[in-house]
Amino acid sequence: MTLPHDPLGAFCRANHIALAGATEGPLAGLTFAVKDVFHIKGARTGFGQPDWLETHEPATETALAVRQLLDAGATMVGKTHTDELAYSLTGENVHFGTPVNPRDPTRIPGGSSNGSVAAVAGGLVDFAIGTDCGGSVRLPASYCGVLGIRPTHGRVSLQGVIPFGPSFDVAGWFAREPGVFESVGRVLLGQDEQTQTAPRRLVYVTDAFDMVDEAVSSALAPAVETVHELLGERVDITLSTEGLWTWFETFRVIQAAEVWGNHGAWVSEVRPKLGPGIKERFEWAAGVDAGQVTEHRARRQAIIQQLDERLEPGDVLCLPTSPRIAPLKDTPTDRIEVEYRNQAMCLLCIAGLGGLPQINLPLCESQKLPLGLSIMGARAYDLPLLALARRIAGVKSTHYA
Repeated sequence: MTLPHDPLGAFCRANHIALAGATEGPLAGLTFAVKDVFHIKGARTGFGQPDWLETHEPATETALAVRQLLDAGATMVGKTHTDELAYSLTGENVHFGTPVNPRDPTRIPGGSSNGSVAAVAGGLVDFAIGTDCGGSVRLPASYCGVLGIRPTHGRVSLQGVIPFGPSFDVAGWFAREPGVFESVGRVLLGQDEQTQTAPRRLVYVTDAFDMVDEAVSSALAPAVETVHELLGERVDITLSTEGLWTWFETFRVIQAAEVWGNHGAWVSEVRPKLGPGIKERFEWAAGVDAGQVTEHRARRQAIIQQLDERLEPGDVLCLPTSPRIAPLKDTPTDRIEVEYRNQAMCLLCIAGLGGLPQINLPLCESQKLPLGLSIMGARAYDLPLLALARRIAGVKSTHYA
């Protein structure tokens, strides 16, 4: 199949490949795109880095999640760009460019699943899959105004996907329509192993909302009230007794150690030219010592226990997906790191540390640009969250986008 129509710069060209889906199935007639970290048999996987593309052979198998979608009837139209070695949240790649944010071309789409989110937000495909370690589905979904999910850790197969930070890595997806969003979930997630308590209580995460500007909290307030009205009960809690900045540091150390463990040898041997932000992140990751990692893994276990103790059956946590709207393209790296990435990671690290499912709901705007509200549940609470997202859409409008 030829390269699809792509006015947004979302699709890979050097390693383009497309696959027809089955003629029947729950996703028959739908099209999707695949982040260029999923292996597709017969094609090279680029990982957002030209030297990686050149130093790796074509894949011999197609990633299991992609095969599940094809078997369900969806047609894959192409691979989509990712941030360099997937180690960013901006969508800006010095080697392959920045896909267009369809809601405002002067702003970044978010990363590292940038091509996937642009293809969905711009209407080029019905849905797209990406990966989310630190926020690479959730943050782009907020920036571009679409549905996006980070499922429970381990719930969706990562067989045939380049590992990044394995104890955090998940395969997630984007869609504009809540029905499509839920249908993809039912294919990739399978059935729940036990009967789930229906969503019944909104848990408003005060320390997450305290991290964002008052204007952002105010913009999200009507959506919070919509969810509250659907669930009927609300409780406000402080989730982190230590502070979310402390949680982020734990996430950052463990992630860096895992990323370097997976890719440090290749970086050291090939010495690829890395872009701004990526280069510094790998240099920092190389210096993380074993003692730090051991300490923060113990802290992570305490965080997991704390989350388990705070969440009751049927609880739906509510928090901002992002501290702000998408930043402008070419924002200086130091400002991106401190003002955007680090603050966003304080919100995004919660689900990553706990292995929890989180959905971005494109319900709000600030300065006429998308601003996402997130719902989050206990581990394995993915399907009830998807059903709740569809219910919320029914209240707000016929569809989100």
